[in-house]
Amino acid sequence: MKHRTFFWFFLPTALAMLLFIAAPIVSVVIQSFFVPHEAVLVETESCGPFGCTTSIVIDQKATEDLRAERPWGRFAGLEIYFDRGHLATAEVASAWRDSASLGAFLGKLGNLPFYRAMAFTLTYTFVVTPLLILLGFVIALAVNSLNRRIKGLVIFFSLLPMIVTPLIGSLILFWMIDSRGIIGSLIQYLANDPDLSLKASTPLMWIALIVYGIWHSAPFAFVVFYAGLQTVPQDTLESAQIDGASRWEQVRYVILPHLMPLVTFVALIQLMDNFRVFEPIVGFNASAHATSLSWIIFNDLGGETNQLSAAATTSVLTIICVAILLSPVLVRTWRDFKGKA
Repeated sequence: MKHRTFFWFFLPTALAMLLFIAAPIVSVVIQSFFVPHEAVLVETESCGPFGCTTSIVIDQKATEDLRAERPWGRFAGLEIYFDRGHLATAEVASAWRDSASLGAFLGKLGNLPFYRAMAFTLTYTFVVTPLLILLGFVIALAVNSLNRRIKGLVIFFSLLPMIVTPLIGSLILFWMIDSRGIIGSLIQYLANDPDLSLKASTPLMWIALIVYGIWHSAPFAFVVFYAGLQTVPQDTLESAQIDGASRWEQVRYVILPHLMPLVTFVALIQLMDNFRVFEPIVGFNASAHATSLSWIIFNDLGGETNQLSAAATTSVLTIICVAILLSPVLVRTWRDFKGKA
């Protein structure tokens, strides 16, 4: 393709990326360095027959003029990044000095909102991602070996979790794990504890969120791997069978190497999606037990406070964390590409 043709072909995509991706990111980064202006206070004196009194009131006009003159707010630099609601460097240093053990230090970190959200986000990401990849791969292998007559029906039911809207799916499972739901009642029966409630236990709520994450995202991995299985060289598989390779050896030495680029692709997509976990926390009403970075952003933007600067700062930290999280996979992909080249 000629350079001029490629330029005009790629131009609409580049403009869309600049408009809908680059510009919002730049705006969020800038907003994270500013805080809202404080109200302008003035001292007034009122006199009466019994003397004069002074009071401090808000000068509405001066405050509005200041906000109109500097709409971004007051420049704070990295102040918001290091406050208690985010990296909390002062609190972390104090907790490290006062903690007698690593466990005590981590316990104190759990009281800080950013690190509490980071703990759940990382746990959710690193547990859900590999398990959904494994489950999707196993389902793809099983469906690929089925009879052609029932294969379509099985594929349809396998895709149902992905068809259901995340918020609706989480609400359905939330009702099922209720003490009056089918899963909640079964757990109470098996544990022989009629007062047992998944909603009242932080570990059980984390497990429920992780199970939902695997259930909802596994169909995506299944679709990708099932499509990849259709491209596996049949002559290579037949050669392995003639040489006496077992089913496991065929999967390990023929199918898996062929699907590794797809594994990398699914891992990249799911790492980004799982790190931004939000809908299950809202659907499960689990904010008392589990919060994520995306939930913090939502919480800062909600209510009457509209803490735009705090939400922007958390958004920037989320972008940085995603970039760090994806860097090993991207570096490996680049090395593989250079090796093949």
